[in-house]
Amino acid sequence: MKDKIFDKMLKKKNALYYLPNGVQTEEKELIREEPLAINIQGKTHAVVMRTPGDEKAHAAGFCLSGGIVDSLDDIADIALCEPEISNVAAVMLTEKRAAKISSILEKQVYLSQSSCGICGREIIEDLGRILSPLKSTLTISFAEAMKVVGCMKNVQKLRKRCFSSHATALFNRELEKISEAEDVGRHNTLDKSVGKLFLKQTLSSAAIALLSSRASYEMIQKCARAGIEIVISMSRPTALAVRLGESLNLTIASVRDNGLYVFTGEKRIAA
Repeated sequence: MKDKIFDKMLKKKNALYYLPNGVQTEEKELIREEPLAINIQGKTHAVVMRTPGDEKAHAAGFCLSGGIVDSLDDIADIALCEPEISNVAAVMLTEKRAAKISSILEKQVYLSQSSCGICGREIIEDLGRILSPLKSTLTISFAEAMKVVGCMKNVQKLRKRCFSSHATALFNRELEKISEAEDVGRHNTLDKSVGKLFLKQTLSSAAIALLSSRASYEMIQKCARAGIEIVISMSRPTALAVRLGESLNLTIASVRDNGLYVFTGEKRIAA
């Protein structure tokens, strides 16, 4: 039973596994990243990215942590548009509770305007309106890619103190580190690293991003906007990130021991 649940939470993807003595193909599992629209009183209150499963519990926990409800008695019903795994959870509050938190319900956060049936495909289509596929302007060797990976230990200075920070380092086409940042949030590290170059008007020199975390679709979106062609993460990318990377002609790779899994854009990394 558990394996069937995991099948819905994971997606298989072939990757080229680069090693010092050659390249081989392996099938790996990527954690799914899908949107969940949390509708309250018939309106979309928020859209969050998550791994499918436990949608009702997710919606209930979201409402509790966000101050939408104080107890289970405040919830009249939680309905899903699909019986098992749904991308929309509709929460109905009691009339008394809805009136009490009207100011909270007015603060809506939208990721997508779709009210039902939203999926990774629609996100990619939305992003396609603001992002264009990147040109291929560089090729690096496996050894050069691993040299970039080796720089992470020198970037994570804050982590040595608190052991809870993320980091991003950006490199130019000569493999020189030109920007870096640490932060409690992985998205923040990328924004800060890119922002430093953007303010100096030197962002066009950035070609490679090294991430201490996994590459989610938001990270790939940010890299594409910055014109970064190669993204190397310390953890595997999500399935949606790979789909977006393929559509935008990005190279997405992840580190494993002394090797490198390349999921998209393998032409930029020579065997």
